[in-house]
Amino acid sequence: MKIEKVALVVACYNEQPILKEKIQNCLALSYPEEKLDIVFVTDGSTDGSTDMLMQYPRLTVFHEPKRAGKRIAIERIMPMIDAPIIVLTDANSMLNSEALNEIVKHYHDPKVGAVAGEKKVLAIGTGAGEGLYWRYESFLKKVDSHLFSVVGAAGELFSFRKELFVPLPSQTIIEDFALSLSIVERGFKVAYEPNAWAEEKPSSNMAEEWKRKVRICAGGFREIVSYARLFNVIKYPWLSYLLISHRVLRWAVVPFILPLLLLATYFLANTDKMFQLFFALQIITYLLALVGVGLRHQTKLPFFIGIPFQFVMMNAAAYVGLVHYLRGVDHGVWKKIKRVE
Repeated sequence: MKIEKVALVVACYNEQPILKEKIQNCLALSYPEEKLDIVFVTDGSTDGSTDMLMQYPRLTVFHEPKRAGKRIAIERIMPMIDAPIIVLTDANSMLNSEALNEIVKHYHDPKVGAVAGEKKVLAIGTGAGEGLYWRYESFLKKVDSHLFSVVGAAGELFSFRKELFVPLPSQTIIEDFALSLSIVERGFKVAYEPNAWAEEKPSSNMAEEWKRKVRICAGGFREIVSYARLFNVIKYPWLSYLLISHRVLRWAVVPFILPLLLLATYFLANTDKMFQLFFALQIITYLLALVGVGLRHQTKLPFFIGIPFQFVMMNAAAYVGLVHYLRGVDHGVWKKIKRVE
């Protein structure tokens, strides 16, 4: 079986505190050294991380003084990489040793244009609810991959054939989602590989996680509009089904139905005990989430508060994300969130 050359690309901005751990993680990956290029892009970094990275002979380091965001940084260096397979990962995400082997095996199928790895969040601090959310996301990716194709990879571990890379529109916010859609649109599959995973610490507190979710939702609305052509059920039957069920309903429909559901069960509560129970469960969920709001700056929440809070926060972020999208708020250059130490 042919061993493909791989370029592992880490785009980072002022990440010096975590870089030594990330470097060791990259060097410890179980993949032939002669077939692996480890590339760091540090555009805009001012914390000395570029000089530190250049001390490692195994690493290739690209740097520009100006910071223009991850999307621009990746596009800039892509012509300078000669590996046919690109694997993107984040500085704060640690990969399991077999991750690259598990990813590359999918490329023996010529129909596979990209591979999505699994994202894991450590169950520390605020991570209980956040970790459950990502396990749910992983389940959806597994189902999507079996049915047709993953329609949105996690940027913490995302791989693609270099020949399929295309510059994305300038207003793109969720680069991994947009790129995976462009690959599927051209007739290729995005496979899912749960045995290749990236593990990271959760947000340091719920206020930090809120910023990330608002950005994701704003980007979700933007990408829904940008790729509306893929909702053509005649031309893209499976893709349109997965996009509508997994993305449109969750980002643009369900959050706005939840208040109506609460009202409906309130008015129906006198007609049947089932509606009374359903209404009570909603009230309990929202009350626990409200407690979470009061504790949002805490580094740790009990799971029975963290999980309802994550659910409500994810749906509430859709409202703010929609406002940001309609107002044209610029989320292009991401301000990294603080993680649990």
